[in-house]
Amino acid sequence: MRRKAPLERPAPLGEPHGGSRLRALDALRIIAALMVALYHYGGRDGDVSRAWGASPRHEFPTLSGAFAYGCLGVEIFFVISGFVICMSGWGRPLRSFFASRAARLYPAYWAAIVLVTVAFALPWVAYKTVSFSDALVNLTMLQQPVGAQRVLGVCWTLWAELRFYALFALFVVLPGATRHRVVLFCAVWTLATVVTTASHVEFLRVVVMPEYSSYFIGGIGLYLLHRFGHDLLHWGIVAVSFLVGQHYAVAGLWHPPSPHYFSYRSPYVIVAVLALGYAAVAAVALGRFCWANWRWLTVAGALTYPFYLVHEHLGWVVIGALHRSLGIPSYATLGLTVALMLGLAWLLHRCVEQRLTPVLRRSLDAGGTARGSSDGRR
Repeated sequence: MRRKAPLERPAPLGEPHGGSRLRALDALRIIAALMVALYHYGGRDGDVSRAWGASPRHEFPTLSGAFAYGCLGVEIFFVISGFVICMSGWGRPLRSFFASRAARLYPAYWAAIVLVTVAFALPWVAYKTVSFSDALVNLTMLQQPVGAQRVLGVCWTLWAELRFYALFALFVVLPGATRHRVVLFCAVWTLATVVTTASHVEFLRVVVMPEYSSYFIGGIGLYLLHRFGHDLLHWGIVAVSFLVGQHYAVAGLWHPPSPHYFSYRSPYVIVAVLALGYAAVAAVALGRFCWANWRWLTVAGALTYPFYLVHEHLGWVVIGALHRSLGIPSYATLGLTVALMLGLAWLLHRCVEQRLTPVLRRSLDAGGTARGSSDGRR
């Protein structure tokens, strides 16, 4: 039998490529979530202006321009997701991978759908709830492709995540993850990204999602660095993904200075923020944050997803109550709203995720576990 090349061996646990530093990845998750929250509360116009009673530009005249860059937390999330999904899918059967992803995403999501729907249905809340039929469709996480109204504004990112999971499961998890297969997946997806953009075929755009694919690919490349160490091919995947990804970020967020827009984002700052996000995940992948091994970071990372789900719409309700009804100053309202949403995220994590996620995972993976035990693979 042909011996595996050294690059096919993962670094042993306990060495710089071990798992302890992944708590630093939890820190990056919560930072990215807070960036998005600042964007939703003070870096854009729209419904949040009704909560403040004025444009956030007037509430935060010196910081609203900086808050506007917080939307790039989504791109950083996608890079982290590429890293984490490649890590969690490596060596895992397809059914187990599906069970882990569904159990991770749906319990807190269902709870957030119910909370926001009920809150927006209250007579004293100024925001309009979706129809009963659309609310039911939202429980599937497939509301965007079927054309239903969204309960959660942030759920468009979950639709992107679902498509990434499907592609990774089909082309990597199902045949079995290897370094060669993952590299080929990244190369083909990158080529498909640019071809899709050039061809303007709607079906390809939905499947390949060229606006976001580069960030997932970059995260996968960073995981290859984490698992197998420095290699020019791995760095090439990361570099190409960043160069292509910054183009889509600038194209989507930059516009010439105009009074018709809420804020003006510099293309140089957009690229710099994205580069910092890549660099931070790369530092984690290469073990530069091994010292950041505090347990509270794991808790912070666990709160990120439920916080991300509830912070926008329920944050509007809280802002209106604190600022307009109670007269609390803008910056104090901002801090209190973030703190209250983190508190709600903690409740969702403790009362929903910790109870339902293990049950859902075991139920979905039960058949695969039983078969694995019977044939000696488990």
